[in-house]
Amino acid sequence: MSLAIIGGTGALDLFEVIEQKRVETPYGPPSSAIARVRFGALEGWFVARHGRPHRIPPHRVNYRANIDALHRLGVDRIIAVNAVGSMDPRCGPGALVVPDQLIDYTWGRLHSFSDDDIAPLRHIEFAEPFAGSTRTALLEAARRAGLRCHDGGCVAVTQGPRLETAAEIRRMSRDGATLVGMTTMPEAALAREAGMDYASLCVVANAAAGMDETPISEEAIHDVLAGAMADVRVLLASL
Repeated sequence: MSLAIIGGTGALDLFEVIEQKRVETPYGPPSSAIARVRFGALEGWFVARHGRPHRIPPHRVNYRANIDALHRLGVDRIIAVNAVGSMDPRCGPGALVVPDQLIDYTWGRLHSFSDDDIAPLRHIEFAEPFAGSTRTALLEAARRAGLRCHDGGCVAVTQGPRLETAAEIRRMSRDGATLVGMTTMPEAALAREAGMDYASLCVVANAAAGMDETPISEEAIHDVLAGAMADVRVLLASL
């Protein structure tokens, strides 16, 4: 088994870096050098999704290159760490959630390896986008570590980089979404195309627009994420 973590740039600080590797792909360069890291008793790879320094907006991430680079390194399991907003009052800022469904509201992103002649056309089965043993392992690791981690949820994936309007959040809630983020797609689908087991560990950064009377600020989001990453470190070390 070879495991990779895909996360925001700050997530690299959670791990001991052993080496960094530049990987060429037919789809261009990945967001950053791929770091070999150690967490707990495990070693794996890490990709800073938004680059180092943090500069690439969600709709400009080269998701195909990131996934292809990991595939070339022999990765077969991915844990994606995603900062999200929450429509579920049970999952407030700082909560950890392992979702089981998603709805894709993005547009214009290169969302398949089959978009050109490099890879053959494939129609992947995607009814359960996070089904697999990696998702189960995340939940079991949280239980071992004594961390509360919500099992299940539906991520609405939006284009970004702006946050959503209150009306958009109401619509997504009616559609069945309980979380909202900007980076799960096409990442999850590309991993499925590449034959990788992909699980998402969502870190709730804020109540979604219109769910709280307090305006959403970047400063507050960063403060919440900085605190929650300590729990992420404990959880991953427990895998």
